[in-house]
Amino acid sequence: MYNDLVRKDKELFSVRSAVIGVLNCGVRYTQNGILHMLDRNKRIKSRPERFQSCREQFDLVITCEERVYDQVLEDLNSREQETFQPVHVINVDIQDNHEEATLGAFLICELCQCVSNCLNTLLLSAMSRFLFSQLSTSQIQHTDDMENEMDELLQEFEEKSQRSFLHTVCFY
Repeated sequence: MYNDLVRKDKELFSVRSAVIGVLNCGVRYTQNGILHMLDRNKRIKSRPERFQSCREQFDLVITCEERVYDQVLEDLNSREQETFQPVHVINVDIQDNHEEATLGAFLICELCQCVSNCLNTLLLSAMSRFLFSQLSTSQIQHTDDMENEMDELLQEFEEKSQRSFLHTVCFY
């Protein structure tokens, strides 16, 4: 796809230059940032990936488009529940352009750090309760506190970023 667009970009540039006599007319793939994003993606991942094909279990799944969020939920809900391990699915809606992608990347990175800190704190708290009150291990894995903390964390991020997030908990 990348090589195809590079070729088309060159053809478009030479045709417009010859016909109109202007070097910078119209939107080309280089100018609108598409080639830069595709080049970056080539370096990050070796091929397209589908969440539905992945059988790893995650604590957190973040999507950047509501349509993809819906597909992830549909897939998780259609799987047979085996371990009952919770997975938080969060959608951070990001427009498909270079500026939004950059801002969204920083926002998602900060969100992941906060979620990780929050869950680690809750896990340590649950482990200490387990040691002193003999809670079952399933109570350590997922508590209502985690749900409440995640909701509060997302509310803070919504206010800070002035974006709304979708959040659902599913189980493996």
